[in-house]
Amino acid sequence: MSRELAARWDWRNGAGQLKDMAVRTLLVKLEQRGLIQLPVRRRVPTNRMRCGVQPASGQYETVESIDCGLAELEPLSLAEVSGQRPQRVWVKATLARVHYLGFGGPVGENLQYVRRDGQSRPLACLGFGAAAWKCQDRDRYIGWSVPQRQQHLGWVANNVRFVIFPWARVPGLGSWILGRIASQIGQDWEAKYGHPVVLLETFVERERFRGTVYRAANWQRVGVTAGRTRQGRHTCLRVPIKDIYLYPLRREFRPALCEGRVAQSYCGKRRIIRRGWWPISRRSRNN
Repeated sequence: MSRELAARWDWRNGAGQLKDMAVRTLLVKLEQRGLIQLPVRRRVPTNRMRCGVQPASGQYETVESIDCGLAELEPLSLAEVSGQRPQRVWVKATLARVHYLGFGGPVGENLQYVRRDGQSRPLACLGFGAAAWKCQDRDRYIGWSVPQRQQHLGWVANNVRFVIFPWARVPGLGSWILGRIASQIGQDWEAKYGHPVVLLETFVERERFRGTVYRAANWQRVGVTAGRTRQGRHTCLRVPIKDIYLYPLRREFRPALCEGRVAQSYCGKRRIIRRGWWPISRRSRNN
């Protein structure tokens, strides 16, 4: 039903894909308000957030310890695997076991990356998804208003998971991966969803980690969270305080997020990039 309605309404994302999940959400809300009556569900969907993370079985793999320099692992590959079901299953199972928060799967628009060495041995996994709805220190740093945030929040991507596997003991690997991601994720995101991302964010639990990898990759610490969940609306503390790190993918990310300027200069199959609108990762890291 949702696919049929999306097709009739021509409700598509920037890449031309039917927004059937958005239609499902709309239908459920309309039924909850008593405006429509939906057919009886054929099956009850599993709420992975409510039921907790259930790691997949039989998919996790380990390799022998890798203890060497970065150059000895070349050629390195960085693959975006969110469109490949076998790889998605592997990423989910691996993160569920290796990451301290587990992993129940992505929410909203997302990309997933796997870094392997020249022998196809897995070294790291990264997941990017929807940005936090609101975050005081981040929003202050960007300088956007509430309507601007509501309109352009999709141009911010959240690095929700980053794991260097315990068998990979390679100095400088983490910051090198983040540098490659910064030069690639913009094109990958637009290819999948039809719109750009101009800013990356992540939240580092300060009692567990120091954010060394992000700082080494030139991410900027801009503040701390208020200790609420991603969708939290209450003032009581619910989760550990986290440091907020940001990485602009465009020099003029503020005009993009506040004014939507990038939509006229970067989107589309034939791109005309204005002067000054190029990835920061192309600049010298010595500045």
